[in-house]
Amino acid sequence: MPDDPPKSKSVTISLRLSAEERARLEKDCVGRSISDHIRICLFAEHVTPRRTRSKFPVKDHKALSEALGKLGQMRLASNLNQLAKAANTGALTLTPETEAIIIEACADLREIKTHILKALGL
Repeated sequence: MPDDPPKSKSVTISLRLSAEERARLEKDCVGRSISDHIRICLFAEHVTPRRTRSKFPVKDHKALSEALGKLGQMRLASNLNQLAKAANTGALTLTPETEAIIIEACADLREIKTHILKALGL
């Protein structure tokens, strides 16, 4: 047929809905996009899976899990806030022990950064 679009290209279709219909549609498509939900309702088992592209796709889920696990264990936000408060009030005395802790924290952050970059394939 001459009016059929090429198979390799997607075709956009617009659909007007009432506010109630839109709300029902959003409620019914839990966990997937509205487009996917409509496609599944229309074509059931004949739906061709869509490839999604994210800006930074995860290349290594294990490395990302390790990085997130380390972040969860470190309580970084709380510790940085305490350091900033002490520095602002003049109460931060830089002893060899404090310096060693700060250097260790920086090394931990570099390790986490490395894991995240590896997981993102960068």
